[in-house]
Amino acid sequence: MLNNKSILITGGTGSFGKKFIKTILKRYNPEKVIVYSRDELKQYEMQQQFPNDGNSPMRYFIGDVRDLGRLKMAMKEVDYVIHTAALKQVPATEYNPFEAVKTNIIGSHNLVRATIARNVKHVIAVSTDKAVKPVNAMGMTKALQEKIFRSEQYEEYNTIFCSVRYGNVL
Repeated sequence: MLNNKSILITGGTGSFGKKFIKTILKRYNPEKVIVYSRDELKQYEMQQQFPNDGNSPMRYFIGDVRDLGRLKMAMKEVDYVIHTAALKQVPATEYNPFEAVKTNIIGSHNLVRATIARNVKHVIAVSTDKAVKPVNAMGMTKALQEKIFRSEQYEEYNTIFCSVRYGNVL
């Protein structure tokens, strides 16, 4: 399924992204695996584990989901997107709720727009169990992220959108 395919992981330097990349490199032979993250240090550290030499499918792309233009650039000829970029810490999102809105909601909407523009085949958003009956800013913004993805299923696009909930257990 993922053999000879191009996969982009937003927030790919996080714990889920690293485990996901390790798994797909072990089980499949992807053409490209693009780590899309705004954290230069984590990308550098990840390159030590998953080098991007001439024989490797690994690519590292500095960018933020808040930047639609950069997302579109990163998604050139991408088949699959795994969307894990988010503000996930409850205390931080309670103290900075609009930052959570900009990343978790606006960033997710940007991702949807970029994937449609680039004809990406399939997009999976990783959400959280906190999106069920949310009581905090993180849960509320992730619940809206799910609604953004679900609403796109009713449009006539070639891209398939879905969400999965990740309860901090891989």
